[in-house]
Amino acid sequence: MKHRAVGAVLFGGGVLLLALAAGLVFVVKPAMTKLPYDLEPATSVAEAKGATFLQITNGAVDIVEQTDLRSTIQVTPERAKTAALSGDLAGDAVVWRVGQTVERTDNKALVSAYGAELALDRVSAAAVEWNEQFLDESGTPEKISFAGQVYKFPFNSAQGNYEVFDRDLRQTRMAEFQGTEDINGIEAYRYEQVITDEKLPLATDRVALLLGALAPGSTSGDVIYSNTRTVWVDPVTGSYLKVREQQKKVLVPNTGAPVTLLDADFSYNEETVASSVERAEKSRGQLTILGVFAPLGLAVLGLVLILVGLLVSRSRTPRTEPRHAAAADPAPTRVDQPPVRDDAREGGPLTDEIPPATTNWKSEESTVPSQRSAQGESEKQ
Repeated sequence: MKHRAVGAVLFGGGVLLLALAAGLVFVVKPAMTKLPYDLEPATSVAEAKGATFLQITNGAVDIVEQTDLRSTIQVTPERAKTAALSGDLAGDAVVWRVGQTVERTDNKALVSAYGAELALDRVSAAAVEWNEQFLDESGTPEKISFAGQVYKFPFNSAQGNYEVFDRDLRQTRMAEFQGTEDINGIEAYRYEQVITDEKLPLATDRVALLLGALAPGSTSGDVIYSNTRTVWVDPVTGSYLKVREQQKKVLVPNTGAPVTLLDADFSYNEETVASSVERAEKSRGQLTILGVFAPLGLAVLGLVLILVGLLVSRSRTPRTEPRHAAAADPAPTRVDQPPVRDDAREGGPLTDEIPPATTNWKSEESTVPSQRSAQGESEKQ
């Protein structure tokens, strides 16, 4: 009975471990491959050496050449706004606030800046429709529709093409998979988005300001934009390990020569690449432990416990034959008759036991009546 109880406990423990292993695979790991609610703010820095750019200071428009630029992007989760999401977005999207500044490295003067808020799908990491999303480049928030991949790719990214949002165009353009490349020890997927000579959707008054300062005599014009954007993505977590943008903006007036407004090659600096790789490795490690090693270990241990429990439950305690206690007062055989053979006794099994040597065979209390009658006859004689 005790063995059965122990076996049942072992069997139940094994089943519980198998359930825990399944929970890690089918519940915990999928939850970890979603954008978390408690994401820590992240900062990335890209630098452009010897850039040409437009700088407007107190209404004065100037073209600066051969000066280094530093672009800083900070992503901050908006937890309160995420919690307030309703409808289809509740539980399936997160809200991020993003800010970027571009400054000169020589005198720290601000060249440009923008702020934005958008909602991202927790699984695909693509932007989703949200009524409160905006982009602010001039101090006045502008209602736009973010779409596609913006600051992250999905977990388990595919070796395929993705629509990536371009802030200048306010639209997505295809980023094509170009192969794999080692980035500080991680095999990254490299995607490339090529934008060639597309017209920017700028406000009329802004274009007029540029024309008046840089192309006197012209009455109309456009800003033509090109960009080759290359992103190196960790395919497991979908996070950016490295980003490079080769941007060019040219003012093309209806009269006069084109004017270059921006010609810069921005790329993540070494510190940003190192920190991006470190975060990716940490997330990869957690996914591997909770999604592979822990379930596998629990499953193996659970199967062992189940097997041992079955074996223990089926095992039996060997029976021991009871020892026959000697009769306390055995009846001796008559002295004048041969002892009765054991196999002549009535009933019960045969036995070869011999009465203990300490039995007093000559005790009067133990003498049978036939012996007493024989003794009486001798006295009479």
